[in-house]
Amino acid sequence: MLPVDPVKENYVRKVKNCVFSIAFPTPFKSRVRLVAVSKEVLEDILDLDLSVSETDDFIQLVSGEKILFGSVPLAHRYGGHQFGIWADQLGDGRAHLIGIYMNRKGEKWELQLKGSGKTPYSRHGDGRAVLRSSVREFLGSEAVHHLGIPTSRAASLVVSDDEVWRDQFYDGNVVKERAAVVLRVAKSWFRIGSLEILAHYGELDLLRTLLDFIIQEHFPSVDVGEPNRYVDFFSVVVSETAQLIALWTSVGFAHGVCNTDNFSLLSITIDYGPFGFMEAYNPDFVPNTSDDERRYKIGNQANIGMFNLNKLSQALNPLLDPRQKQLAALILEGYPDLYYTRFRELFKAKLGLLGERKGDEDLIAFLLHLMEKTAADFTMTFRQLSEITQSQLQELNIPQQFWALQTISKHELFPAWVSQYLLRLKSNMNDSDSERRKRMMTVNPRYVLKNWMAESAVRKAERNDFSEVRLLQQVLQHPFQKHSTAEKAGYASPTPSWAKNLRVSCSS
Repeated sequence: MLPVDPVKENYVRKVKNCVFSIAFPTPFKSRVRLVAVSKEVLEDILDLDLSVSETDDFIQLVSGEKILFGSVPLAHRYGGHQFGIWADQLGDGRAHLIGIYMNRKGEKWELQLKGSGKTPYSRHGDGRAVLRSSVREFLGSEAVHHLGIPTSRAASLVVSDDEVWRDQFYDGNVVKERAAVVLRVAKSWFRIGSLEILAHYGELDLLRTLLDFIIQEHFPSVDVGEPNRYVDFFSVVVSETAQLIALWTSVGFAHGVCNTDNFSLLSITIDYGPFGFMEAYNPDFVPNTSDDERRYKIGNQANIGMFNLNKLSQALNPLLDPRQKQLAALILEGYPDLYYTRFRELFKAKLGLLGERKGDEDLIAFLLHLMEKTAADFTMTFRQLSEITQSQLQELNIPQQFWALQTISKHELFPAWVSQYLLRLKSNMNDSDSERRKRMMTVNPRYVLKNWMAESAVRKAERNDFSEVRLLQQVLQHPFQKHSTAEKAGYASPTPSWAKNLRVSCSS
């Protein structure tokens, strides 16, 4: 249904008048090893038994050595605004769509290899991903999914002995690393940049074709025969994007590279580059060392959502009449309210607040202010508020195990906040302290993938010890439950001293 580049040769070039180019993965030259696999993705999404992952056929498929019979691998053409500037053609420079699978539930899932070799969109790259970034992608998508946030999923991770060169921090220090491939799945990989590239080059018939396809396949609430369908589509994307970014913020997740080419039209989390979960609460937290201007800091993600949606609106404009353009502009104006409404709902739930009361926003803002001033751990402050009793709080008797609350309690205004908080909890109708704690522990995770955890797993993986990758995977699948192995590993403890000034790598 969507046109493919007529040029079949795989060389870097400017591509026009198509959505995909045919491009076959490049097999590794050396030994390939399966490092990790998601039982849940294999069994619940791909209808495969876990034992399949032990076969040579599986490893050959997920490493790009072999393609399923009848499959025509594709690389997607898209553009995008990177750090606010139009970057022109980008595209899948190291990813291959190897097929779409319909499972027993009738769900369609797109299977994509990342790190599988050059495509016409590779620009100056080698088409490979390194073990370091691939471990982070595998664990990051597992973590985000199990926190209840829409995301692509990682099915498997393989590593080779093939060597690639990377300047990890863009500081001129180039080192050899091992290449790896992640098999990731999503309902769709279309992003804002998928539409931007077509609008930019005036390929309006193709833009209309692609939009109608996306609406037909992925937006059941939008009638593809309706004249206002593109406005209705835009309305859904605006609402779902506000929801997604509010969810990110509620767990302290910073994407790190919120370019329009990394923003899904289905409002799922895609393209895990230098992402990070905030440790000490800091609205200026940015996980990307190359983001010198802190454009994508966690406190600015909602604004970046507005910027990206505006670029989507501009891409749709050539297909809209004057009245529809006005409607789209009004929809975009409503984005801040959508975001802050969802933000307030999520943080009220994190504090165990029921119903609507005047002053709830002030109570949330007061706590975040105290956390910022004391550099309290974001995740564990909310988690420990879920575990501590009201009587312990009232007496300002913070036991040693609630170390994050002890940090924030050092602020002179902490007693005032506690007083306001306990007064607000009294207004919860038909609620008990045990019910409050139980409810809060279902929305405040005990474990998130902090940078030091990922870095520890990566360091071991680079020495061929993948035990911590698998341990983290197991823990992150149940982030709200206490695990004895996770406690021993210190995953709910303060950040270790060796990781205090940890830099997150940018190249992948």
